[in-house]
Amino acid sequence: MIQRKAAASVGNPLLVGLYATFFAPFKIHIAQSLCERQHFAHRNKFLQLKQTFEELWRSNIIPIVNENDVISDRELKFSDNDELATLLAVGFGAETLMYCTSVGGLLDADGSIVPQVTDVNEVFKLVRTEKSFLGLGGMASKLTFAKLATRMGIRVVIFGMNQPDELLRALKGEVGTVFIPGKSTLSARNRWLGSGGLVSGYLKVDDGAGKALLKRKSLLAVGVLEVMGSFEAGELIEIYSSQQEMIAVARARATSQAIQENIKANNFEVAHANDIVLL
Repeated sequence: MIQRKAAASVGNPLLVGLYATFFAPFKIHIAQSLCERQHFAHRNKFLQLKQTFEELWRSNIIPIVNENDVISDRELKFSDNDELATLLAVGFGAETLMYCTSVGGLLDADGSIVPQVTDVNEVFKLVRTEKSFLGLGGMASKLTFAKLATRMGIRVVIFGMNQPDELLRALKGEVGTVFIPGKSTLSARNRWLGSGGLVSGYLKVDDGAGKALLKRKSLLAVGVLEVMGSFEAGELIEIYSSQQEMIAVARARATSQAIQENIKANNFEVAHANDIVLL
C-alpha cells in the first residue's frame, strides 16, 4: 500500500504532463482533480466539486480526474476508476458514460463484441473476473457500474482504442457495446443518494418494512431486523430485505447506536421517505 502511494506521488505529475502535451496542439488546457470518497459522501463537498468542474468547463478547461492515491485510506478507496467515473457521471447528470477497455467491448461466448445490451443482469454470465494487466478493474466491474448508471438513466458505452477515431465512433454507437438506459425521474439530489458514493452502514428489514418502502413510505425502527456497521445521522446506508436483496439507499435520520437501542420501536424514524431511493 505504501509503495502504491509513493508511486502515485511520482506518477501523477508525469501523467498530467503527458495530457497537457497531447492537448496543447488543440489549444486546450487541462486541470488535475484528485478525488476521495468523502467528496461523494457529503452533499456539500460534492456540490463544491461539481461547481468547480462547471467553472472549468465554462473556461474550456478539461479536468483529468483520478483518485488521490497518496492519502486515500484502504477502507475508503474506490474499487477502481470504473466506480469513480460512474459516481461522477451519476452525480453530474451525464447523458453518456464511456468505459475504455483492451478488448473493445463486451464479448459473447464466441468472442464477438455484443453490440447492444438492454438488461445488464442477463450478460453477467459472459464475463470472467480477471482484471486487465494494467488496471484495477475488469469487465465484471464495468458491468456492475453500468447497471447503476443505466438505472439512473445514463447511456453506457464500453469500447476500445485500437484506432485513433474509435472514441468518436463509439459515441455514435458504431463500435463497442452500448447499454440502453432505463427511464429515470430522480432529482439530482436523489441521483446522488442512489449512487451510494460512500455507504457507512447497512440495515436488514422485515417483509412489512420492505413493502412499505416500495410504497414510498418512511422506514421505522419497528421494521428493522438488524443493524450492521457504525454510522452517524445524515450518512448513507443501504437497506436489504430479509432475503439479502438490496432494496434502497437512504440517508439515516439517526445513528446506528440509536437505531439499535430503539429497534422495533413503532414511532422511531430511521429514514424519511424523501431520503430513500429505491433500487
